[in-house]
Amino acid sequence: MSAASVHVLTRDPAPVSVVIPCYRCADTIGRALASVFQQTWRPTEVILVEDGSGDSTLKYLHELQTLYPEGWLHVLALPQNAGPGAARNTGWDKASQPYLAFLDADDAWHSEKIRLQLEWMLAHPEAVLTGHDISIALEESAIKTAHAIKPLTFEQVSAARLLISNCFATPTVILRRDLPNRFASDKRHIEDQLLFTEICLDGYPCYRSAAALSFLFKAQYGEAGLSANLWQMEKGELDFYIRLARSGRIPRLSLLLFMPFSLAKYARRLLKVAFRRLFRQ
Repeated sequence: MSAASVHVLTRDPAPVSVVIPCYRCADTIGRALASVFQQTWRPTEVILVEDGSGDSTLKYLHELQTLYPEGWLHVLALPQNAGPGAARNTGWDKASQPYLAFLDADDAWHSEKIRLQLEWMLAHPEAVLTGHDISIALEESAIKTAHAIKPLTFEQVSAARLLISNCFATPTVILRRDLPNRFASDKRHIEDQLLFTEICLDGYPCYRSAAALSFLFKAQYGEAGLSANLWQMEKGELDFYIRLARSGRIPRLSLLLFMPFSLAKYARRLLKVAFRRLFRQ
């Protein structure tokens, strides 16, 4: 038996609820779930939120339930597709643990993620949200061959940094369940950056580590999923600034700076995606 297995068996489950939105995710959800179950400090529960896929996804998720210990994997179903923000909110409201971690159905975690990140948060109770770096994995074997990570160091993230760029990829985040904030359920793009920025602007300390503890199996934008439609992403970012201004979290005059800045980033993304596709031909 490995040292990691002994650790799991001799320690109470981590006080974490994991929330995973699932939309037509049958091809990848098994990999994501395995990476959660294999954590050296295993979370208490996982909540899968089936987001109105309209196919056999819900049936498949119930089949997966039978492969794991009873009561560990919960499946919730939305009556119609509502988007990842609404799905995460549904899981958030049903979570039982004091800490919440997010994972996407097509991503995975390093086996030490929960242990290292949560131990740091428990030692620093002022931290209500933490995240870390990500690694782009070309194949699934990258998870199994990932090297052990040393104890993490974190730096506080300013609201100004989040206004410029989202340094918290959602599958890296652990936050306090009792936070009053939620994802904007009517927003399908940049809803994660909006939430994390609102939390920071509301005065809650947020921290980030440079350690890569989450694996993505595609580029962060321009390849698949909601991020594939760059113009929709851009409209989501423009809406991100407008919502912050309307809520009074940033001055309305700051839109004169942020809107052109966002459009310039959009043009840069278009060029990067065009070059990526050109050199793949």
